[in-house]
Amino acid sequence: YPTTRVLTADGVVSLIGCLMGNPFINAVYIGHPGWKAMGGRIGYSAATGIMVVLLSWFGIISVLLALVPVVAISPILLYIGMLIGAQAFQTTPVKHAPAIVLALTPHLAAWAKLQIDTMLGSTISAAQAVGGLAADKVAAVKTAAIAALPQQGVLYHGLEVMGGGSILAGLVLGAIGVFVIERDFAKAGAFALSGAVLTYFGFMHGEAVGVGSGLGVTPAVALAYAVVAGGLFALSKVGSTQHYVSHPEMAAAPAE
Repeated sequence: YPTTRVLTADGVVSLIGCLMGNPFINAVYIGHPGWKAMGGRIGYSAATGIMVVLLSWFGIISVLLALVPVVAISPILLYIGMLIGAQAFQTTPVKHAPAIVLALTPHLAAWAKLQIDTMLGSTISAAQAVGGLAADKVAAVKTAAIAALPQQGVLYHGLEVMGGGSILAGLVLGAIGVFVIERDFAKAGAFALSGAVLTYFGFMHGEAVGVGSGLGVTPAVALAYAVVAGGLFALSKVGSTQHYVSHPEMAAAPAE
């Protein structure tokens, strides 16, 4: 299916759902290639939607969640995660692999920061329950713990900046990587410039949306994107691609 049409439909329907109070977005699910390979068409998706609606209306989902233990669901999520990771590399050109890794970086940073925050929260809760940590000291203890993390090799602030707005950051970084690989520096510069604007207002690499103290939420990162955009635009004007030779797609070969 045309990518633009599918993503536009998903986005518009998701926005309508948000206006009606629905926190869940619509997306092309990981199983779609398999369903298409087996002959599934729009009727399959429609039947699935109707089934979910009926299960929700009659409260059956709550019963199933109570009967099925979490340990039985977790392997399914692991399997889906492996499929998503594999398809990211299998369904894209081999030369775009570096861009895929670049796009995953903000998500890994956000995940790592979440693990640290969870650990700090549970540690402080244990200290309050066992050690009698006063409530007015919690913020100070957490700040001190975060400040001490770099001494142990954990760059918490870097994870915080890199993982802020990870979905948008991944899209922008991945697009920049793809267009640089394709030597389309003008489009890469346009995405870098959009990254600068989004970062300035806190949609990327920031904890909150706004303009901070007037210089942006993370002005240094926004400036970095702007500098990269300027360099890429300069390359699009000066760098000639007439001597660039496009090589055929690389294919894996068995080891000798």
